[in-house]
Amino acid sequence: MSQPLLSEEIVRPDISHLVLEDGVPVDNFQSEKQQRLLVEPLYSSPVIPPPFIAAANVGIFYSINQDGIAPDVFLSLGVQMPDNWVERHNRSYLVWEFGKVPEVAIEVVSNRKGNELGSKKETYARMKVDYYVVFDPLRQLQQPDEMNGSLLKIWALSAGRYIELTPAEGLSVGEPIYLDTVNLGLTLWEGEFEMVPGIWLRWCDRAGIVIPTGAEARAIEQQRADQERQRAEQAQQQAEQAQQQAEQERQRAERLADRLRAMGIDPDDV
Repeated sequence: MSQPLLSEEIVRPDISHLVLEDGVPVDNFQSEKQQRLLVEPLYSSPVIPPPFIAAANVGIFYSINQDGIAPDVFLSLGVQMPDNWVERHNRSYLVWEFGKVPEVAIEVVSNRKGNELGSKKETYARMKVDYYVVFDPLRQLQQPDEMNGSLLKIWALSAGRYIELTPAEGLSVGEPIYLDTVNLGLTLWEGEFEMVPGIWLRWCDRAGIVIPTGAEARAIEQQRADQERQRAEQAQQQAEQAQQQAEQERQRAERLADRLRAMGIDPDDV
């Protein structure tokens, strides 16, 4: 009779044939910054209850018989980041290890070779990723006869197919698209990130208020602290001015009383 497996003994499929890490990511400056802008704020601001994983350029493998796919950014809720990265199966997102696919996959277009609107979209739909997002900041997917192509397209999975959430005329800067199952929105934001001005893709709340980066949150807190300090200083100045005015009034009253006494008049009788 064979001995039962101990509870800590987990039988894992053989993944030796899978290329989990190729070690040769090549991206442009804009994509690199955009990826960080979509990952870092989720860890810096308490907008999503842990555990969750937000990552950039990490492979997602949903079948041991197929190559994985590495979105520029993905978000998976309710899963814990493995802490032992020495183990090969902990260094990529193996769906059978985490028990679910990510909720959001985001592709940032850097050239016309990525096929973001074709095979990648079909792959994410087959994986049953709730939301697929394509951000085209350099207008690489824009047709030659288009004057103003849409920078952002967002699809939601419905009955195994993607339904586009973004309007046909494109999304305006500051207009949010809310992802219900994630309790977060996405919006185009015009501003400066890491000293680079431009139009960026940002996470936001339902009202379109962007989720701040750690640096932005610290700047906001510093601004609030400065405002509180200024209010305290103004209150102190007002108190000191009131005290000075009271002292001046007292001194005037004493001088008047002295003059009345000099005239033989009791000030208490006036």
